[in-house]
Amino acid sequence: MLIRSAKNTFGCLIGCAIGDLGAIFLFQRYFHPESIPEELWTLVWIIAMSSGICTSILFETIILWKQLGPKEAFYTAVGMSLISMVLMEVAMNIADFAMMGEPAVTWSILPFTLGAGFLAAWPYNFWRLKKYGKCCH
Repeated sequence: MLIRSAKNTFGCLIGCAIGDLGAIFLFQRYFHPESIPEELWTLVWIIAMSSGICTSILFETIILWKQLGPKEAFYTAVGMSLISMVLMEVAMNIADFAMMGEPAVTWSILPFTLGAGFLAAWPYNFWRLKKYGKCCH
């Protein structure tokens, strides 16, 4: 169960990271070479977290599509892993802020932000797998 929950959490992490870090990276590129203005930080994190959750749901829906069909795959992705995704997104953005002091993505902090997201969601996914026999997918 421990390995399976870790694999499921890693799948969630991929989806969340694509949207979350992608959104922050795009904001960085748009405001380059200056940093993102402080008055936009909250908006950037809201957009980044929303993007991460949406891409994770999309990623998981695609994974489950063949097995469950489109409608059931979507409902499963949303229903079983939304809490996991929110935990992951919050942890990733707290780690990002703690290390960078602003919404920013660099190669040096990537392992820490991804690690924080993984470690925040894994216990929930393990518990869900143990209790219900399934977690993210």
